[in-house]
Amino acid sequence: MDRNVILSELYKKYIEPTKTKRDHFIGVEFEMPIVNLSGEAVDFDIVHSLTGSFIEKFDFKVIGIDDFENIYAAQSKENDDILSYDCSYNNLELSFGKEDNLNKIYSRFLVYYEYIQNILSKDNYTLTGMGVNPNRKVNHNIPIENGRYRMLFHHLHSYTKYKLPMYFHCYPQYGTFSSASQVQLDVEFENLPLVLNTFSKLEPIKALLFSNSVLVGDDNELLCCRDMFWENSPHGINPHNIGMYDCEFSSAEDILNYIASTSIYCVEKENKYINFEPINIIDYFNRKTISGEYYDNESGKYTTIEFEPEIRDLGYLRTFKFEDLTYRGTIEFRSVCCQPIGDCMCTSAFHLGLMNNVKPLGDILDNDTIIYHHGYTASELRKLFVKDKLPEFVNEDKLWKLAEEIVDLSEQALIERGFGEEKFLSPLYERIRNRKNPAQTMLALLDENKSMEEIVKLYR
Repeated sequence: MDRNVILSELYKKYIEPTKTKRDHFIGVEFEMPIVNLSGEAVDFDIVHSLTGSFIEKFDFKVIGIDDFENIYAAQSKENDDILSYDCSYNNLELSFGKEDNLNKIYSRFLVYYEYIQNILSKDNYTLTGMGVNPNRKVNHNIPIENGRYRMLFHHLHSYTKYKLPMYFHCYPQYGTFSSASQVQLDVEFENLPLVLNTFSKLEPIKALLFSNSVLVGDDNELLCCRDMFWENSPHGINPHNIGMYDCEFSSAEDILNYIASTSIYCVEKENKYINFEPINIIDYFNRKTISGEYYDNESGKYTTIEFEPEIRDLGYLRTFKFEDLTYRGTIEFRSVCCQPIGDCMCTSAFHLGLMNNVKPLGDILDNDTIIYHHGYTASELRKLFVKDKLPEFVNEDKLWKLAEEIVDLSEQALIERGFGEEKFLSPLYERIRNRKNPAQTMLALLDENKSMEEIVKLYR
């Protein structure tokens, strides 16, 4: 297939939606670990009972059923909010229909959250605000039994077959115990390069403020293992599919060419989810056939299959960038771990405010000498800042002052919006005062001999 044809289709999918004139909306997603406070594995029957009760209480319609007829996704008939389970039944997700201000989302979140907690507490269970499930070593870390999640689980476990000059971690089941806080914001065509360039440079500061995923007992020095999970898995075989942008974009054409450099690793054909070795999207359409694997329900085994690429397969091109341009004309910010529940809105508020002040934010980062101009790229700085100890060249006083200046910029924009959303930034100012992110606070509590159960309750 001609490269220009593929580029044209990619343009239609990713770039054209940003040209549509529309009101600016906010989409928020919270993933939260389900924890059995007895220290034992989560009983999925309890989770399924919760789902049924929630659906009945809030009049949600079922939109996802697994192969054993368990509900894994349901949607509000009123506002498009979704209750779902991300990858496994150990990880509950609340996604909210687009809104024009954060208060509406938060008010609904509180209603859902209180109801869920009341149901779970009857069995000594709870949701908590951690990026890694504290019971990951005892839980049943298995995927939801459907085509998509089974395929993903199989794909991530395929790392042993690759003979590549890259490091693969040994947590291929990470999707079953890692949780995130994500936000989607509308973006205009003319601002695309500025937004992607600026927010990519912001990632080291976000690591400083939001890190909250520690593999306790395995690696207490890595405060945000979320990055490592994606980058050092088969998702990261093509580094353009994950992490940050290590280049400056000058135009939408630059962005389009970057998207064309990413890889596709799965499609769905005749109700079969097929995964295969990641293939550059241009190369994919230049092959006559692709060889992959799918799970055969009758035999219970993975079966090899050959298929011909079709242009509609672009619908399965999925990247995991920290700032992901979506087909909705939005940027999805996806580098932040699940936050303590009391702080849950700080992620979306932070990004929303800065999106409305992106030009001055860019000026601050372009002129910064506190973390930049010391020989490190933005992505290298992010890797340094997700660790417990800061690099020696960084002046800690100046670093936290820089973080405060950036949060102030977000606060200014939120105040100008006039909805009172700036109150959601309070947890970030507290972190700046204490010079600790949630991961560091948790490790300090463990050093004080607090039990994990006590910390789980503090973070809920």
